Amino acid sequence: MTLKVMTLNVLFGGQDRFESLLALVARESPDLLVLQECLGWDDGERLRQVAATLGPEGAVHAHLGAARPRGSGNCYHVSVLSRMAPRSIQVHNNPHFIGHALVQCEFDTGEGPLTFFGTHYDAHYETLRFVEARYLRSLLDPTAFREGLYLLAGDLNSLSRKDPYPVDLADQLRLAGVDKYGHPPRFDVIDDVESFGWVDALRHRPASPAWVTARRVRNGVTIDYRTDYIFASPRMAERLVSAEVIDVGEATDHNAVVATFRTR
Repeated sequence: MTLKVMTLNVLFGGQDRFESLLALVARESPDLLVLQECLGWDDGERLRQVAATLGPEGAVHAHLGAARPRGSGNCYHVSVLSRMAPRSIQVHNNPHFIGHALVQCEFDTGEGPLTFFGTHYDAHYETLRFVEARYLRSLLDPTAFREGLYLLAGDLNSLSRKDPYPVDLADQLRLAGVDKYGHPPRFDVIDDVESFGWVDALRHRPASPAWVTARRVRNGVTIDYRTDYIFASPRMAERLVSAEVIDVGEATDHNAVVATFRTR
């Protein structure tokens, strides 16, 4: 048996692309799904529609992780949907530590608990994202983490030095006027996540060479990025079958990331 995990940023709630998003979710059919930027989903209707693509009523457990309001007043919620019934759910959205929301779920696997974190890190500054990474550390016991089953998935808005960025990335970022990663670009967040022991699923067992989750064109400069990730604890990474980037076409502005794990 396997567990298929997927992360996807739906971009401003999906808006007029919602049918395409539903078709994408139905096609990939993940067992555990985290969605970012669930703007305007407060009434539960869009969450219900996504759940319906994954299974009949009652077979899919869906939770909207309420995000803290941004300066604009908008709340970019984080949704988690699962075919497994969660034993517990906790939403972390303290604005002193969290950019949007961090949804923590615990599931029974029959071989011990599986702890899942679905999140969306701050889009503006690496320093703020680093605070979020350190907050995640504060929730984890290092020994339990090394020996247990843990997953982290979401749009971390951060760069990995293991991805094949061009040697002139710093120059390209300056020309494009992109400041969110710093000048020169910083890799602090992903470095910190990996130094704790998290294993990058896409780099551990890639199903294909594809790695870009966000292509951006600004000031006439095109830059490919990966800002969306699935990480596993060492023991969970032993169960990883494969991971890949899924081309979503025009459904949203982020490609999805999918990882499949053996459940035993």
